[in-house]
Amino acid sequence: MTGWLSSPGAAVSAILVAVNVAIILGALLVLPGGRRPQTAMAWLLLILAVPLFGFLVFLLFGRTSVGRKRRAQQEEVNAAIMARVPLHAIADAERQAELAPLVQGFARLNRELGVLPMTFDNSVELIDDYVACVGAMAREVATAEHYVHVQFYISAWDEVTAPFFEELVRAVERGVSVRFLFDHIGSRGIPVYKEMLAKLEGTGIQWAPMLPIRPLKGEIRRPDLRNHRKILVVDGRAAFSGSQNLIEACYDKPKNQKLGRAWVELMARIEGPAVQELNVVFATDWFTETGEDLRELVGAVPPPADATVRPGAISGVGVQVVPSGPGFTTENNLRLFTSMLYSAEHRLSLTSPYFVPDDSLLYAITTAAQRGVEVELFVGATADQFMVAHAQRSYYESLLTAGVRIWLYPEPYVLHAKHFTVDDRVAVVGSSNMDMRSFALNYEVVMMMTGTEVVAGLERVQDTYRSLSTELTLDVWRARTRGQRYVDNLMRLTATLQ
Repeated sequence: MTGWLSSPGAAVSAILVAVNVAIILGALLVLPGGRRPQTAMAWLLLILAVPLFGFLVFLLFGRTSVGRKRRAQQEEVNAAIMARVPLHAIADAERQAELAPLVQGFARLNRELGVLPMTFDNSVELIDDYVACVGAMAREVATAEHYVHVQFYISAWDEVTAPFFEELVRAVERGVSVRFLFDHIGSRGIPVYKEMLAKLEGTGIQWAPMLPIRPLKGEIRRPDLRNHRKILVVDGRAAFSGSQNLIEACYDKPKNQKLGRAWVELMARIEGPAVQELNVVFATDWFTETGEDLRELVGAVPPPADATVRPGAISGVGVQVVPSGPGFTTENNLRLFTSMLYSAEHRLSLTSPYFVPDDSLLYAITTAAQRGVEVELFVGATADQFMVAHAQRSYYESLLTAGVRIWLYPEPYVLHAKHFTVDDRVAVVGSSNMDMRSFALNYEVVMMMTGTEVVAGLERVQDTYRSLSTELTLDVWRARTRGQRYVDNLMRLTATLQ
């Protein structure tokens, strides 16, 4: 037989062409559905350029779903716990009506998306000292009588965190139930990871990795879907949450320690009804990873904040806990952030170590600046992630042109805190960056806080950042080389591949 079929090489080439065409046609059919246009376009460009390779990358990284089982478990726990939570939500209905109409709208949005209601009469203490925060959490655990719930994206039992872990062990020894969650991939890359597991095995601490990747056990999913939350709850009475991981400030990396590259964080210590909302978030993740149902433990009406306000704490704060992540289909944090930014009348102050916004958030920020709102963004002059750092830099010219002031926190420190304030009425503190990963790929938890005093407390933290930082100007930024621009723009494209 003659012709192209008689040549093995020609036949293989024809098959590859047919496969490539099929992949491209399939991508055109599948990718636009349920994705942001910019994300779909980025995937299409990759698949059009290198169809087979792009298709394989999409299979590995293109789906953000954590599976029906995990979503069903989350919905089950939420429904069961929320049967009790409205007890204090109803009691606070009159207080909520006293909020500014816009803030009432935010609270309604959060309740619709993330289930949990607005709470009042909370006490909030802002902690921006890294080592002091570890010490404060250890002292809190030392007071535990019933249970301790610990959940941190990155965890390590090292010289700095040892006092905390030792208090967990002592708590177990006196009969306290201690439950500990850490992200499997997030913690696995830390040098002392195996040592932490070995030490945990010798204690009575109940522990489990979050979103584990264990193919031999059938646990296979997109590897960069991570649980990025940071939560500590003691007896349903006090809680900590924010940006700080449970690890030494240089992340136990000799290179960072040599350079003095330490992470700068912000955590909040909470007393009051919001503590049980953080407990609900923990309980959902614990049930998903272990199957243990904690609804009886966390569904009770929470105790009020201690009438004796601790030194440095702010009383009478409204707090609403907002969980988000792949388990939700609504990108709760992005919707809240965008709504809040559009509401600004006078001042916006934003802090985010990884600033890679989608179009909606970018427009909200630049539009606020263009209509006369004073907008400032605090980011690090250095970053620990090459691709994200360059993707972030690609947005600076648009921000500066619109009138946003950009402050660069000095090297070698990594400004890792995540918070923002809107005028003098409302603020957000938590684990979520202002990037597409935090909006779509990471499980996050933030707290919306109301009240002029808590906003003023955050503004004092921002004042410290500003006093240490250098302002980036448009002229300086436009003077960078073409090569730098090329890398920034290329990394911006890769950031949309979700």
